[in-house]
Amino acid sequence: MEKRNKIIYWIVTLWLALGMTSTGIVQLLKMEEEVEMMNHLGYPVYLLTLLGIWKILGVIAILVPKYPLLKECAYAGFFFAMSGAVFSHLAIGDSSITLFGPILLLILTVASWFFRPASRRIISFNS
Repeated sequence: MEKRNKIIYWIVTLWLALGMTSTGIVQLLKMEEEVEMMNHLGYPVYLLTLLGIWKILGVIAILVPKYPLLKECAYAGFFFAMSGAVFSHLAIGDSSITLFGPILLLILTVASWFFRPASRRIISFNS
């Protein structure tokens, strides 16, 4: 059971890291599509830089060993950012296809958090 959970954790976490890194880079580069999306959602473009930096730092936090409190903060940040993206698209009536990316990253965030090993938790439930 523990080995299965560890495998699930690493698969999900690597996909999460890939997704957050790629979207973070795209946001940091302020690619045209991202700028258009921010304008469409009604947010200032400077938020792209902030989101991009936070995503890259969050990926580093969840991948490096130790620092469980920092990992919790990163997971919370990913959850807030992705649930905020879903809500933003819903609030302006975007089509459901725009929800795919944020919902996928939200699911990966929750799954990675849920399956994280005891060594990556603040309190081990196995103790």
